[in-house]
Amino acid sequence: MTPTQLPIYIIDAFTDTLFKGNQAAVVPLKHWLPESMMQSIASENNLSETAFFVKNSEGIFEIRWFSPLKEIDFCGHATLASAYVIFNHFDHPFCITFWAKAVGKIEVNALENGLIEMSFPNREPECVVEVPEALRTGLSIAPLEFYKNQQAYFAVYKDEDDVKNVVPDLEKLTTLAPFDVVVSAPSVAFDFVSRYFWPANGGVEDPVTGSIHAGLAPFWSKRLGKQTLVALQASKRSGVLYCCVEKERVFVSGACVEYLQGTIGLRA
Repeated sequence: MTPTQLPIYIIDAFTDTLFKGNQAAVVPLKHWLPESMMQSIASENNLSETAFFVKNSEGIFEIRWFSPLKEIDFCGHATLASAYVIFNHFDHPFCITFWAKAVGKIEVNALENGLIEMSFPNREPECVVEVPEALRTGLSIAPLEFYKNQQAYFAVYKDEDDVKNVVPDLEKLTTLAPFDVVVSAPSVAFDFVSRYFWPANGGVEDPVTGSIHAGLAPFWSKRLGKQTLVALQASKRSGVLYCCVEKERVFVSGACVEYLQGTIGLRA
């Protein structure tokens, strides 16, 4: 039986250094696979996300993202990785449009400085009045404030040392599903830092989370009085994100490094 061959790329996103940033697998498709098959491939890859995309008749790339556990509504680093693959391995202009059900159109541009810029909806968080007990007690260092958007709870700290040193109680944070938890603080070397915990949706800690900066950037833009910001996600792999905030859109840019190009062999 001859296996079906699918191309696969693994890209380190939000970094210009191999083995840093956040790994994403990218699988270009001509037609959608069954959802169960895409989930199986993502689970086999065991990376934060595997992105699948299909170019439709209008020239728009419909995109879906899967963690090892489930399909994800919105993923920034795998979108960045997918754009990198399209720009570098497909004969395509340096401006593309993705579409995803939960976020609509995502315009992506290859910039002259080598970064790739994504246009996200502004998902500024709102203050949480009644803080869930699991959130209040699920972080080893008590935050100063709590916020929330469509994706996650935001725990705001005084400084980056607290963000780097906080230890999550994963059992408690899992009960907050479907919401994840991002911890963040102002920074000295950058404008702000963050870490992202998502035990219910993908894993312990996401190395670099592009999507949550659609909420972090507008929050810190107002707090710091700056429209343009540079952010560090302070995981072990770490990554740098360049953000620009407008009223309805948040532009998030980053670099990518290609780690692997190969094929997946699927047997019917």
